[in-house]
Amino acid sequence: MHNVFVMAPEVRAAFENVRRLESHRLEGWMNPRDVDVFWLRFERYFDDLHYSLQALYGDRSDALEQFGRLFGRMVEAYAQRPDALKVLDLERQFTPRWFQRTHMVGYTCYADHFAADLQGVGRRIAYLEELGVTYLHLMPLMQPRPGANDGGYAMADCRRVRPDLGTIDDLRQLAAELRERGITLCLDLVLNHVAREHAWARRALAGEERYLGYFHTFADRSLPDAYERTLPEIFPDDAPGNFTWVPEMADGGRWVWTTFHDYQWDLNYGNPEVVHEIVDLMFFYANLGAGVLRLDAAPFLWKRMGTNCQNQPEVFLLIQAFRAILRVVAPGVIFKAEAIVPPDALIRYLGVKSTVEKQCELAYDNQRMALLWSTLATRRTTLITQALHRAPQLLIGCAPVNYLRNHDDIGWAITDEDLAAVGETPHLHRRFLNAFYTGDFPGSFARGALFQENPDTGDARVTGTTASLAGLEAALERGDEAAIERAIRRILLLHALILGAGGIPVIHMGDELGLTNDPSYGADPLRAGDSRWLNRPRMDWQRARQRHDGRTVPGRLFGGLRRLIEARRATSLFHGFGLFQPLWTGNEHVLAYARKRPEGTVLVLANVEECPQSIEAELPRHAGLPGELRDLLAAGAPPPLRDGRLQLEPLSCRWLVDGSEP
Repeated sequence: MHNVFVMAPEVRAAFENVRRLESHRLEGWMNPRDVDVFWLRFERYFDDLHYSLQALYGDRSDALEQFGRLFGRMVEAYAQRPDALKVLDLERQFTPRWFQRTHMVGYTCYADHFAADLQGVGRRIAYLEELGVTYLHLMPLMQPRPGANDGGYAMADCRRVRPDLGTIDDLRQLAAELRERGITLCLDLVLNHVAREHAWARRALAGEERYLGYFHTFADRSLPDAYERTLPEIFPDDAPGNFTWVPEMADGGRWVWTTFHDYQWDLNYGNPEVVHEIVDLMFFYANLGAGVLRLDAAPFLWKRMGTNCQNQPEVFLLIQAFRAILRVVAPGVIFKAEAIVPPDALIRYLGVKSTVEKQCELAYDNQRMALLWSTLATRRTTLITQALHRAPQLLIGCAPVNYLRNHDDIGWAITDEDLAAVGETPHLHRRFLNAFYTGDFPGSFARGALFQENPDTGDARVTGTTASLAGLEAALERGDEAAIERAIRRILLLHALILGAGGIPVIHMGDELGLTNDPSYGADPLRAGDSRWLNRPRMDWQRARQRHDGRTVPGRLFGGLRRLIEARRATSLFHGFGLFQPLWTGNEHVLAYARKRPEGTVLVLANVEECPQSIEAELPRHAGLPGELRDLLAAGAPPPLRDGRLQLEPLSCRWLVDGSEP
């Protein structure tokens, strides 16, 4: 089993030293077969792990001891991994691009909003199967702090399921049921912070030196003030600043770093003890049966004076270390980065140059999401086409998560450079979008609300369900059948664009039925100040019973989404590994992009206007479709041509392929 993988001499020497010192740890933990598998994987990913940990902590006097402790945790977690999950690990090592396949379709929800509790989610798996879901992200399930808790992301106990949702055994059973039915479970790994009620924070409050080292604390304001000069505010309305005075902390009180809210204490990753704790938590979720771990607030993990303390080089070293560790212990589990950053920064979370296939496998494409909403409001595709031309191409071994909204707000993550390139004034365009999607712009069809508005700068984000932002709520209020039809078309058009973009398209709970905003949050004192609850309605199962009736709004949306998902699954052309090529159409109301793979090309066309549009019939040739065409969204029928132009109906999408191919 020695010298299977090529390593630099100094790395090989380090590996052999670890093997010599640590082999005894495997005795009694594993059978000989598992020992061999463990060492093979450890040798394969040792370079990634050694490099990142050496860069982060190699200058510490206890570096060797720290590595030995980490190795012991890996051995224990691998020995405890259930046999069924070890088989899944093997299967996914045979098919390492499993998450890029066209059958991958995601669904996101809060378990209690979807089906009351974890057992209820289990009883609704057939509904997800019917829609075509193969990836389920259940929003935070673990015990949050009492009272305000940032939608569950302020965890007081990261290993205990919320009592109203069930138990750890319920979660383990649900993960197994989902896995047996071909659905991968995604869980949140909250990396940046814990609630002030968490055991680590409580022990720091009590003055325990070890746990004080888990956090960034300061005796006076000198260092916090110095950091604040370059730090943005994430929640300026209700959590201004990045530090909180905690008077009850030992020695007369201390300032604690709290990027998000005063009750969320940032962890100190300069301390390797924190890394050990997070690795243990990662193993815990993986061995419960999670197939994807969402790295919550990943950009914020490392602090550096004079910067915005986001996307620092050490963040990527940490992710590389975490991924190497997981590939040894549980290679069937992948990472999804919650990094709401510009495209040039986002691609670093997926790997560039020497870090390709060493960072996360998945990351949210938040710029595309914002651009789609901008396109819907303006009815013009110039900006999105410009931005897509400038966006970096994704590399082998990763995939974007394409979505229209999530549980949070929509921020207008469109670069000033792209806006200026198409003649837009950046701050005016963002103000227009805020006015449009809150219904304040003349002629707007949308119903949304502002989130975290800054009265000094005019900056804000927007909240609202897809249906309400796309015009369905306003149309239903008026009983306007024509407006209802247009809203349904918009919703299906947006989904056709994320389903046709490669990667993993994700549907947020209720969008498949047209659930509208839920203003009832205003009556809850704990939620009234957080407009994100507007777009977190509870599932309407009575409405869901209409999903098979094509005369109803839920039936038209659910049926339309199923047809899109089935068309996507029927071809390999939307596989995540392919060349993405945006195209100028000569018609500012028509968006076009092609996805190219060795077996062929698919051209996605979208008319974002409420009236018919057309483009030159020659455009498909420029995309690599020289012959007759057929439309995958029209049962393979050829697209209509008139006067040498390809015709598109109002608010419609076409997926065109070579008609001569089988």
